[in-house]
Amino acid sequence: MRKPKDWGQPCPNRNCSHHGLINRGNVSSVSTYLTQSGKRRIFHCKVCNTNFSETRDTVFYDLKTSEDKVMMALKMLLVRVDLAGICFVLAVSEETILDWLRRAAHKAAQINEHLLRELPVTQIQLDEMWNFIERKQANDASPDGEAPESGKDGRQWLWVSYAPEFRLMLAAFVGPRTFESALLLIQMTAAVVVGIPCFFSDGFSAYLPALVAVYHQIKTFARTGKRGRPRNQVVEPHPELVYAQVVKEKQHGRVKFLSERILCGAKRLKELGLSISTSLIERLNLTMRQALAPLTRKTLSFCKNREHMRSRVCFFQAFYNFARPHMSLRLPLPLQDQPQVGLIQPRWQHRTPAMAAGLTDHVWSFRELLTAKFEPILNQSNSG
Repeated sequence: MRKPKDWGQPCPNRNCSHHGLINRGNVSSVSTYLTQSGKRRIFHCKVCNTNFSETRDTVFYDLKTSEDKVMMALKMLLVRVDLAGICFVLAVSEETILDWLRRAAHKAAQINEHLLRELPVTQIQLDEMWNFIERKQANDASPDGEAPESGKDGRQWLWVSYAPEFRLMLAAFVGPRTFESALLLIQMTAAVVVGIPCFFSDGFSAYLPALVAVYHQIKTFARTGKRGRPRNQVVEPHPELVYAQVVKEKQHGRVKFLSERILCGAKRLKELGLSISTSLIERLNLTMRQALAPLTRKTLSFCKNREHMRSRVCFFQAFYNFARPHMSLRLPLPLQDQPQVGLIQPRWQHRTPAMAAGLTDHVWSFRELLTAKFEPILNQSNSG
């Protein structure tokens, strides 16, 4: 007897009792239809009698353009091709490409929200990368040239937290170089990791108060019985918090000296035996400058809108973690798995940062990155 196939499609009807649930036996394929990209299926939910397409809740839903053309445009956004160049090659408007980018960033945010959770990392590297939106200095900039917290143009830095053991981007966003942005980065990072890892960064002074604001304990003092007000409570860094800085000393724009500075948790850092370093996140900065056209220096491809830049960064984070193999993470293939015939004989198993962290078991295809569907977080496991 044939068993019904689990299509991995959730019911999109919000009024259905099986809304968002996958592989519950309520969805079946009832028909197919032809598109520019080939044959696609129509599914039917037996609980609420709703019919829906397999492209529902994906980047390709209700688009008249072929999927190959949409994927080509989004791929070009990840290999340092500027917006005008993509418009010329594919003969589409900037508004259309930005709409595709908005859809892809929304899907990437879902992937990050559902899969980047409870990560067992031991150390995190923090950094902020210089960038600007629309103009290099905002009209209401402070005397040092930095944009205010409410500003959306001028200097808008790219903030990143990075797990070097997995080569995994934990959090990334675009904002001014302020304490509020540093605090937001630490909060976003703390939401996806387990416990209190060690933090390493450059010499930016806002990181320490931001870390203490997230990882702290409140020390209270017993009443002495003497006259007067009792002593106020004191906020102290958490005993397990480790934070160290790599301070750069520059002369004429070039780094001349590097010094290390441990601001808290020196004893625990010694017990863990970790070295103070930010080299891997600095290398990630180069990767992003080579991948995203708005980050390329001395060009006209800078972003004119901060939300567009945030969409690019969010989409790149999901692509980097799930669909881009990292050479330092590859593993040698066992001898029995190596092909014995053919001119090209692969010797390595390529892995992405998400595979190294145990979030997935394969390298995602680009189409999978744009069509992934998940159950609600309360019904979902961490393995994705």
